[in-house]
Amino acid sequence: MDLESGFYQNHVKRESWRTVFTLAYQSLGVVYGDLSTSPLYVYKSTFAEDIEHTETNDEIFGVLSFIFWTLTLVPLLKYVFIVLRADDNGEGGTFALYSLLCRHAKVNSLPSFQSADEDLSTYKKDITSPAPSTVRAKIKSTLEKYRVLQRVLLLLALLGACMVIGDGILTPAISVFSAVSGVELAMAKEHHKYVEVPVACIVLIALFALQHYGTHRVGFLFAPVVITWLLCISAIGLYNVFYWNPHVYQALSPYYMYKFLKKTQRGGWMSLGGILLCITGSEAMFADLGHFSQLSIKIAFTSIVYPSLVLAYMGQAAYLSKHHDFQSDYRIGFYVSVPEKLRWPVLVIAVMAAVVGSQAIITGTFSIIKQCSALGCFPRVKIVHTSSKMHGQIYIPEINWILMVLCLAVTIGFRDTKRLGNASGLAVITVMLVTTCLMSLVIVLCWHHNVVLAVCFVLFFGMIEALYFSASLIKFLEGAWVPIALSLIFMAVMCVWHYGTLKKYEFDVQNKVSVDWLLGLGPSLGIVRVRGIGLIHTELVSGIPAIFSHFVTNLPAFHQVLVFLCVKSVPIPHVKHEERFLVGHIGPREYRMYRCIVRYGYRDAHKDDLQFENDLVCSIAEYIRTGSTGLNGKDKDVTRQNDDMIVVGTPSTHLHGIQLCEDDGANPDAAGTSESREIQSPPTPPVKARKKVRFVIPENPKIDRGAREELRDLMDAREAGIAYILGHSYVRAKQGSSFMKKMVINCGYDFLRRNCRASTLALSSPHSSTLEVGMVYHI
Repeated sequence: MDLESGFYQNHVKRESWRTVFTLAYQSLGVVYGDLSTSPLYVYKSTFAEDIEHTETNDEIFGVLSFIFWTLTLVPLLKYVFIVLRADDNGEGGTFALYSLLCRHAKVNSLPSFQSADEDLSTYKKDITSPAPSTVRAKIKSTLEKYRVLQRVLLLLALLGACMVIGDGILTPAISVFSAVSGVELAMAKEHHKYVEVPVACIVLIALFALQHYGTHRVGFLFAPVVITWLLCISAIGLYNVFYWNPHVYQALSPYYMYKFLKKTQRGGWMSLGGILLCITGSEAMFADLGHFSQLSIKIAFTSIVYPSLVLAYMGQAAYLSKHHDFQSDYRIGFYVSVPEKLRWPVLVIAVMAAVVGSQAIITGTFSIIKQCSALGCFPRVKIVHTSSKMHGQIYIPEINWILMVLCLAVTIGFRDTKRLGNASGLAVITVMLVTTCLMSLVIVLCWHHNVVLAVCFVLFFGMIEALYFSASLIKFLEGAWVPIALSLIFMAVMCVWHYGTLKKYEFDVQNKVSVDWLLGLGPSLGIVRVRGIGLIHTELVSGIPAIFSHFVTNLPAFHQVLVFLCVKSVPIPHVKHEERFLVGHIGPREYRMYRCIVRYGYRDAHKDDLQFENDLVCSIAEYIRTGSTGLNGKDKDVTRQNDDMIVVGTPSTHLHGIQLCEDDGANPDAAGTSESREIQSPPTPPVKARKKVRFVIPENPKIDRGAREELRDLMDAREAGIAYILGHSYVRAKQGSSFMKKMVINCGYDFLRRNCRASTLALSSPHSSTLEVGMVYHI
């Protein structure tokens, strides 16, 4: 499967029940690894210090009741039955909700947005204008009117993304550390801590070191490991229920929650931060929706994951209800309820399940950073696609090693489940609160439901999550400061980068060269035109960039064909192949100047190989053959021509269009059939053998003489080669700017720009054919 064809996989998901069950099986290893390992540390974190385990069992039964209803209301009711329906063309996650809102209300933060982007087939999905007098119309107009509300909405989405990144640091630490903590039952308390931390660090280092191989290489093991773990904990849970306390099911009544809070009061409220960990990983059901389907995720959770977790927690509660004489609180954990003969095998399975769960959250962190980068909210990073068959399997080297260092730091720094749980819980519940807030807007603006329903949704789930959030936040000094500090750092990076990028684009728009200046140079542009294609990379979607005038005033020659290339992102997950290229003329036809806008969704893979060059050239050729028929620079209005752009398919999808063929030049006569079938470049002196380029066009083409000559020039230029002209900007705050702006631009943005990756085009272009034009931007 092509990396870019992930958009089409959703159609495959609906083919048969066999496909649905296969996806449900696969989702167990990718989606539920984190959620399924939560029984390792929930009870241990809950009974750490805030409450005691007494012989009345009010505490343990109350905790079990809270766990059961939290699992039922949040993952089952909120995510499975409501949030999963808010997909963005099959994609899920915080940015999917933000993308939906951007399309239904004009709150898009991308400066390069065009009205032509709204014509994409996946852009307008059930978008209707509300009646002017409705509450929905007032909410929509308010969001579009006030810029500050749009910024708050963007900051809310970025906050959720930052907390997901923080979860990618904390979840592997607590999962692996809790799994390894089983050795505490085999040795004295003063000794086991010297073993747990080194072993956990070794497992974490191995986990991050293997990321570059990609999930797909060992992914076939994920689902069996998680299924084995779920069957293991559910079987142990059933055994404990029937052997120790068959009446533990009574604790599922909400009455025990009331008794728990009445008896424990402030301590019980503070212990909710540990209970919260039972829903760690619930957000993954929505975030990983793009790899599976709604039905498959629902089937996996309701039939296997949910009942297994409930049985596991009931079994632990049944065991603890009959055992109160523990030497210390650190022994109230998962492994104490496991029969002694099974502890070592269960320990091995638990470590494997923790690694699988950590792998899923790390991959999710890579995906969210890629989305942030695509939407201009994160510095450019190197994105490696580890699988050519599975869409979305990516690896980001810089982020991987940063995550590893931070993960080891919190593991070594905390060295216990309590503070790790406090930190992880706050990150988890913050993401859920962000999802709840965004969902309330989606219910009104996208689903067209009554505002009362949205208010009920945000009040019901918001109150539950706010209760857990307050219990986690109160433990700020006991570990909860970690996700706050991490999110502040990542938020600062995202805001500085987004602000600098926005100001830089505004400078480009204000200083772009007019088309009239270009026309004044004449067809030759006032200089010598040499063979080849000049590919000028620009972020502008209209007008001539200042880099071009800076270039032509310093060099006496330019290429015979000029292409102003803009690679940009649009607020949808995927753009179809046949809608990716938007091509048009700049000036009259004889100038041989084109504008090509390449559009990608925030989940699309950017091509950076020779195939992209061929697709680009063929899209221009197809535009010449079909889109520019009848254009005449002498008779047409220049401004109209400049804006007259059409969508052109690529050779991989537009099989009936022009195809590009390359011959090795050894036998030029064997290259063709008739003039109506192909257009070849003019013969060149046989100095040395080189590749010949030709366009194969459809039968009976209706091409006028001018277009045929234009195609010949394009082939000739392609055969001569492509030169990449890239801008190298130095951004500085203009004189008179405030101290804060100077710090943000001159220090923050400049540091990020110098240390981030170059653009995709710069990475793929050969160094021997690349020219960089330096400019200073005073913004």
